Amino acid sequence: MDEGTAGPASHAEIRAEVQKLCARFPGEYWREMDRKRAYPSEFVRALTEAGYLAVLIPEEWGGAGLSLFAASAILETIHAAGCNGAACHAQMYIMGTILRHGSEGQKRAFLPEIASGALRLQAFGVTEPGSGSDTTNLRTFARREGDHYVVNGQKVWTSRAEHSDLMLLLARTTPRERTRRRTEGLSTFIVDMRQAVRAGMTIRPIRTMMNHNSCEIFFDNVRVPAENLIGEEGQGFRYILDGMNAERLLIASESIGDAKWFIAKAVAYGKERIVFGRPIGQNQGIQFPIARAHAEMRAAELMLHEGLARFEAGKACGEEANTAKLLAADAAWAAAEACLETHGGYGFAEEFDVERKYREARLYRVAPISTNLILSYIAEHVLGLPRSY
Repeated sequence: MDEGTAGPASHAEIRAEVQKLCARFPGEYWREMDRKRAYPSEFVRALTEAGYLAVLIPEEWGGAGLSLFAASAILETIHAAGCNGAACHAQMYIMGTILRHGSEGQKRAFLPEIASGALRLQAFGVTEPGSGSDTTNLRTFARREGDHYVVNGQKVWTSRAEHSDLMLLLARTTPRERTRRRTEGLSTFIVDMRQAVRAGMTIRPIRTMMNHNSCEIFFDNVRVPAENLIGEEGQGFRYILDGMNAERLLIASESIGDAKWFIAKAVAYGKERIVFGRPIGQNQGIQFPIARAHAEMRAAELMLHEGLARFEAGKACGEEANTAKLLAADAAWAAAEACLETHGGYGFAEEFDVERKYREARLYRVAPISTNLILSYIAEHVLGLPRSY
């Protein structure tokens, strides 16, 4: 696998190969997964075997050693093809925390097996019922006892927990009242979930409006080896920030892929559907919403590429990552609305796949960070307005 020849934003060769892979998993496959609320194991296995989930892992550890641009191209193409990368995308954006801040021993122990598919790193344990997006207010606590940490607490909306071998966990190691700043006293761990489920960790699935494999997790004196602490104790919040920016950029990529799928679907139906003796796509009432969604998608795409470039250059990219995620999620939703309206009643029929993708696209205006929190971030950190929360 290489970066392609058409520039970092395009990765034409990678996109073409991902498109071929996705063609093996048509709408019928995803509708079946949706009906059964099943994990798309075959699809994830195919991506793993093709090396796409190891795209960010350096070659020395068995991966492809490519950039976040390549990961973005992969996820965008998956969604533009009508598939869904949510079953496995976390392995890409979680990876940065280990790559940038993990020890050589941790990389040696985990990365080759993750790259080969022998291990799955899909679970990101951050959000809690009482903290929501206020990450610094989390209460799950890891207490040091000899050569282990003992973890107690609860996480929620931990997606893919039932289908992951490893979890990246953020837990408090110093009580908040004993820290000078609220971002201090948080630590990041690699948790072996295969062992933890036999020793105090409980996973409970959460049924949602789409097939997203999300769960709540309870920790009852779960022991984690001290050697699984990433970096320094108490600095975990800083370590996951890179992962959060990568997450927002990659989620934006998925939303742009969704928008492209909706637009292509609406255009095709607008050309073929004849009502009152003419294609419905000839009517401006059909054309204009689709055209506007396309314009919004292109604007989001440009912001995404700027964010990716800054991330790869090691520059601050909070504004770009958050803005790209905001614009892309809104563009996908506008495209979803236009596509559903274009199809009329048929848009609600399962066989057209519009209603499934419609439900999936709506998620990204809420998660992994809501639109209002992004606006608050921009207001405070970009525009310099007083903090609102």
